[in-house]
Amino acid sequence: MPDIRGNTVLPARRRDVLLHTADRLELVGELALPLRRAPVATLVCLHPLPTQGGFMDSHLLRKAAWRLPALADLAVLRFNTRGTTSPRGTSQGSFDGGVGERYDVAAALDLCEAEDLPALWLLGWSFGTDLALICGGDPSVVGAVLISPPLRFSTSADLAAWAASGKPLSAIVPEHDDFLRPAQARERFAAVPQAEVVVVPGAKHLLVGHAERVLDEVVRRVAPTAFPLPTTYGQG
Repeated sequence: MPDIRGNTVLPARRRDVLLHTADRLELVGELALPLRRAPVATLVCLHPLPTQGGFMDSHLLRKAAWRLPALADLAVLRFNTRGTTSPRGTSQGSFDGGVGERYDVAAALDLCEAEDLPALWLLGWSFGTDLALICGGDPSVVGAVLISPPLRFSTSADLAAWAASGKPLSAIVPEHDDFLRPAQARERFAAVPQAEVVVVPGAKHLLVGHAERVLDEVVRRVAPTAFPLPTTYGQG
């Protein structure tokens, strides 16, 4: 069986989707589903800061969509938040510092409901982690996995709301993160008793070279029967 490499795209049912926000914007995205089975859970991917180059194709989210439908039977929804451009296209509107983007996350959850997708998990990266913390109170959300959380746009009130919800929350923190390092992360997330901090040794904020570890940690929480992810793939 061939090795799974950084640019490997595994079989899935993929299609372009459009999300419609309550403030009448149209957002572009992609939904990837397992090829032959129903998904066991769903990742709603929230990308890094668009003003710093973040978009739905940021490498960890792209690799999640390329691999996890086949390897873990997960549905993976990626989309560009308002004003964000990627090869898929440009979402309407303009960056709003995490305020208007609440409508974007709500539109993504609405699409998942319309598609009858199971067990919705928010998978945020950097800016996307703030959106996950802000929007996680939606009753359709099962839990969240945060990658490189800066805790920049979210507040202590958002953490308190997560604590009160009891929903699972995991923070994957690079050892040498540019914004929030492990010791600080443990201190900040102590406000959420059920939160766990997972350290990625040697990694920086963008986690280049650590995609496999990150995806393993995501799957360990969202689809534990698929953990650990294989390093080779064959359709059998």
